[in-house]
Amino acid sequence: MKVRPLGDKIIVKRLESKEKTESGIFLPESAKEKPQQAKVVAVGDGKLLDSGKRAAFQVKKGDTVVIGKWGGSEIKVEGDEYLVMSEDEVLAIVE
Repeated sequence: MKVRPLGDKIIVKRLESKEKTESGIFLPESAKEKPQQAKVVAVGDGKLLDSGKRAAFQVKKGDTVVIGKWGGSEIKVEGDEYLVMSEDEVLAIVE
């Protein structure tokens, strides 16, 4: 099954959270925080402007981005978890 976002929406997959701290302590599942970095999997067509044209995206497929911990809507596709969110919810692009 393929999922294609509409308009100014993007689909991202959160990167894996850290298994252990920098000092070497292994973290149990209950202590892990939601990672704030994600990989852009798909982008929509762009936001529809008043002129009838579509605005270009600042992010592209394959970019690593910083997102809020609680942003987006979670979906499951073939067992994998993704987030659907507006491009406005992306905080930064990791270069």
